[in-house]
Amino acid sequence: MPLSYMQGAIADLQPWRGSKSSHLRVLTLAVGDIGYEVAITQRTAQGLPPVGETAQVFVHLAVRDDRLELFGFGSRAERDFFRLLIGVSGIGAQVALALLEALPLPDLIAAIVAGNTRILSLTPGVGTKTAERLTLELKTKLADWREGPSGAAAVPADVELTLLALGYTAPEVTQALSAVAAQVSARAEVEDWLKAAIAWLSKN
Repeated sequence: MPLSYMQGAIADLQPWRGSKSSHLRVLTLAVGDIGYEVAITQRTAQGLPPVGETAQVFVHLAVRDDRLELFGFGSRAERDFFRLLIGVSGIGAQVALALLEALPLPDLIAAIVAGNTRILSLTPGVGTKTAERLTLELKTKLADWREGPSGAAAVPADVELTLLALGYTAPEVTQALSAVAAQVSARAEVEDWLKAAIAWLSKN
């Protein structure tokens, strides 16, 4: 059965010495009598409590030929978007984590939806061609995953598609967009809708 999240005491937090990226950390999470090493971004690490206190991280388990690797995230949406990223040709786990470190999740999603390859290519390990492939492949996946109308006609379609792709259900998306519609300008960009909707969903 796939892992969803892990909860335990923080035993240690160190730089990931096996990585060329300075933004990665290794969290040792004590669950029961076992200490699990979980790779996380510095952004995720900043949201953790001090060593010795209990933390919950959403996880992705990667099965390699010679080892198992755990990657941890502060939210389900971030974990699910990581899975989308590593599904893109040429995007490995470390590059996906670099993207999640470089931009807050709503900003990263907005950049991909808008096809802003300039911003994406500023991330270490992401060149122009990789950024172009990233936007192309993810837009296609988002379109394929659409589950139906949201009921909010004024909302840009890319907002609905992105939220559905992050794992939110159609009813959740409809409720969130209805809730934030009054506070978002009629001329708002996709990025503004995403920020407002994700903020609402994280609190409800």
